[in-house]
Amino acid sequence: MASTASFRVLYGETDAMGYAYYSNYLKWFEIGRAEWFRAKGTAYLEIEKKGIFMPVVEAHCNYLRPAFYDDVLEISTSFSFQGARLRFDYEIHRGDELITTGYTQHVCMDNSRKVQKPPGFLREILET
Repeated sequence: MASTASFRVLYGETDAMGYAYYSNYLKWFEIGRAEWFRAKGTAYLEIEKKGIFMPVVEAHCNYLRPAFYDDVLEISTSFSFQGARLRFDYEIHRGDELITTGYTQHVCMDNSRKVQKPPGFLREILET
């Protein structure tokens, strides 16, 4: 299941040339992940309350076209398992124009920062 979220590029997210600063794309990926979980009926906070954390262990971004101040962008997010890792794929569009693609990979950790397999309740969320 893919989910989508819309947002507007803020002035403070641009550089002196008026382009959206490159590191903001990773923040926008996080918007996509958060909304993906909300579309599944939960939120990061609820998962963390159960003692599971999902740090990013790999991130990749393809900058195809620049984004500018006040652009309305839409991020589409989808999920897949990559072995023991959790992978979220992203596409950012400005209208019909694809401007960015990328992905992040995550692992599950418990409160003691020990890597573990996704517990049953999380697998159920991820697989539905």
